[in-house]
Amino acid sequence: MTAKPDRRIRKTKSAFAKALLTLLTEKTFKKITVTDIVTRADVNRGTFYKHYQEKEDLLDEVISDILADLEVAYRDPYEKMPHFSVERMTPSMVKIFDHVYTHQLFYKHAIDDKLRPGFQNQLCDAIKRIALRDFATVLNHSGVNPELHASYQAHAIFGLIVYWAQSNFEFTPTYMSEQLLQIVHSNTSFTT
Repeated sequence: MTAKPDRRIRKTKSAFAKALLTLLTEKTFKKITVTDIVTRADVNRGTFYKHYQEKEDLLDEVISDILADLEVAYRDPYEKMPHFSVERMTPSMVKIFDHVYTHQLFYKHAIDDKLRPGFQNQLCDAIKRIALRDFATVLNHSGVNPELHASYQAHAIFGLIVYWAQSNFEFTPTYMSEQLLQIVHSNTSFTT
């Protein structure tokens, strides 16, 4: 098991991440300099270079950390349920919107394509990979193509996130979770 970085390192890296995300509201990533980041973070330049070679490394770490947290949030409901069933899920079990709300600035930049070109696709691909890995066995027995289902699920969830961010997070995470479950339940109750 790998040891967690000590508290000071986590605090410093968090300051760099927050500085970068805040700066992205003011200018493009290309125009942000390491000096901008360290000034905004109120940390010296040497400390930045102790952790990163360049600003791209910081961005990569921010993206990696948030995608890892997204996976934890996405998987939370069914890891706690011995026999997963969407029908038995409650809004409080859905953690993905809590995650997005916690990282609002990041998701606003992702949707506005300020992080890097094509990042929206990377985000949908991450959700799709999680869904494929965790639901492939269940879906194989249902006759549904797992790739198509995971792609549908990823883009549907991302669509809700996009709408929510574009409405400046006017709804609570709980409301978004309730709406997601109502949508899912209404999709499974359609008769053909």
